[in-house]
Amino acid sequence: MTASTAGEDAPAERPVRYAATTLAARAARVLRDNDTGAVITAAPRLYPHMWSWDAAVISIGLAHLDVRRAIAELDTLFAAQWRNGMVPHIVFTERGEYFPGPDRWGTELAVDGPAHARTSGICQPPLHAIAVRRVLDIARGSTPSDRADAEGFARRIWPALYAWHRWLTEYRTPDSSGLVAIVHGWESGMDNSPRWDAPYSAVRPGLGLPRYVRKDVGMVGDPAQRPTDQEYDRYLWLIEEMRLAGYNQREVVRTSSFLVGDVFITALFAVSCDVLVELGEELGQHPERLRALAGWATRARAAVAASCSPTSGMARDRDLRTGRWLDTQTIAGFAPLLCGGVPEDTSSALLALWDGVHWSGHPGLLAPVPPSTSPSGPGFDPMRYWRGPQWPVIVWLFGWAFERLGWHDRSRALRDGGIRLTDDGAFGEYYHPFTGQPLGSTDQSWTAAVVLDWLCAHRT
Repeated sequence: MTASTAGEDAPAERPVRYAATTLAARAARVLRDNDTGAVITAAPRLYPHMWSWDAAVISIGLAHLDVRRAIAELDTLFAAQWRNGMVPHIVFTERGEYFPGPDRWGTELAVDGPAHARTSGICQPPLHAIAVRRVLDIARGSTPSDRADAEGFARRIWPALYAWHRWLTEYRTPDSSGLVAIVHGWESGMDNSPRWDAPYSAVRPGLGLPRYVRKDVGMVGDPAQRPTDQEYDRYLWLIEEMRLAGYNQREVVRTSSFLVGDVFITALFAVSCDVLVELGEELGQHPERLRALAGWATRARAAVAASCSPTSGMARDRDLRTGRWLDTQTIAGFAPLLCGGVPEDTSSALLALWDGVHWSGHPGLLAPVPPSTSPSGPGFDPMRYWRGPQWPVIVWLFGWAFERLGWHDRSRALRDGGIRLTDDGAFGEYYHPFTGQPLGSTDQSWTAAVVLDWLCAHRT
């Protein structure tokens, strides 16, 4: 299916569009139904555990319902923080089957692993300072009790956030480019994005790869929505390499078959450091730590700017094993719009591209928000995970960044487009960009959370 025929064949309207009050009530129900009492699972069947950047976003939605519950969610995540500062990408619960589970990860081998939690051995994007900032802002618009709870929480968690940011700069900026490196596509949050096709092609699973049975395809039902088996072989081989390294972070970076400077995470790291500085100034944190964070933000922002293509202006990842820039037409190319720091002409060119027919202005889109991959780009697939669908959480993140940069009209347009994408009330993990069909898992907690924040933002 080509982008043009998909857009032309798509129905103009979906049969159900919920009003704002009903949509908000349905979103609140999703978060309550997915609450195990200990964590809000990422989704009821496909993702029955706690994911790191999901939990950050979920806490924002929760804050509109129950500030203390939002605080508890982040406390649970950070209780599993590794002793070296890493926040793991999965904290496993006792409920539900998921592959790869804790036995496959084998992080009991890790000297720095947490003593009282079973986790994966990699990280995810550093959204957590942004989440704490947003929870605090929401609480300050609520009751005096909520405000006091959130301010006490922010003061208490700030050192853990600092340790997390320090881990990223100490262990994941291995070369002079200044880009934050990832050792697995899962660390990016964009698991099978075309961004990783070239680096993954160099990952050669060995005979030592243990046999496995995937659970995700059976739960989703349509393999066309999920990564391929060949991709999964590579994902799991990288885990075997980490296990062999004993999860020693310097050894993992030295030996991993996959090592990529991730421009999207680098931009997010830069703006998250900025937010953490602002929180630290409010909370009276040590000036030396604030200066360190400001320095990390400056270096990361410069790395994002240096990555921009001289022809398109889009930011690029860098394969640190080969030294090659990776030119792909994905949402990560707009990373400078998250953190700023590029010349005005570069920013203007990116915004023109964002608005144009290859991205948010594509005539076939149900909602005028950017897909994960350009519909005009090679390898675009409107059904498959990060290779084409629209992701509400990414729409929210750019909307938050645009508001922070003072681009209020653009932020409002993303909010309206995000609500248009999700007003069917299914709370899909991601959406077909032309038909609006919810894909992956439905009743996805972080989708419900961003919808609540869009609908309730007028309170703050």
